Amino acid sequence: MNKLLIVDDERNIVMVLKEYAEFNGFSVDCAYDGAEAVEMLEHNNYDCVIMDIMMPKMDGFEAVRALKDIKNTPVIMMSARTQEEDKLQGFELGIDDYVTKPFSPKEVIARIKAVLKRTQGYLEFAEIDEISLDRTYKRILVKGQDVHATAKEFDLLETLIRNKGIVVPREKLLNEVWGFDYDGDERTVDTHIKMLRAHLGDFAKYIKTSRGIGYEFSVEGDE
Repeated sequence: MNKLLIVDDERNIVMVLKEYAEFNGFSVDCAYDGAEAVEMLEHNNYDCVIMDIMMPKMDGFEAVRALKDIKNTPVIMMSARTQEEDKLQGFELGIDDYVTKPFSPKEVIARIKAVLKRTQGYLEFAEIDEISLDRTYKRILVKGQDVHATAKEFDLLETLIRNKGIVVPREKLLNEVWGFDYDGDERTVDTHIKMLRAHLGDFAKYIKTSRGIGYEFSVEGDE
């Protein structure tokens, strides 16, 4: 069950959205100012946050900025303010959608489902056999245990799984994981693949080597 955090100082709006969300199968927590929301986010995991802008103690922009320093939870911002500058500021902070008040609760639920489909859709492939990817904290779990891989190793495995069944050239892995401006050589990929395989243990066999080209994630057969 997906868990939502609805944040707005207008309690009637919170209650209406909560009722609609629960009717649609979501678990819902509520907060009534930005500071309360950030505290709840520090101690709980949510699949999506619906955040108002104008609130006491800490406004929505400040709360989103603080949230993004904690974890990469999807955010839908809502406000009666229609200025383009507000929307742009929100998107620059990393929000996933912006809803203008007044709105239909059905529309908000539809937008939540669309955001979850975008942000969680590729996570369906991230649980293969007994390997799981926790994208929020960039953790690789094997048989439910955190293997304490580095962020680069996580990004490398995520990229390979996203291209499952396809040989990914070393150059492409460098570009996607280290960035286009990285000035190291392709041996960096080989080194990290070696460390990643060590973390995966028995499941290292899923990372195939295509000699002279790159690597492929495949669960069919052994290397």
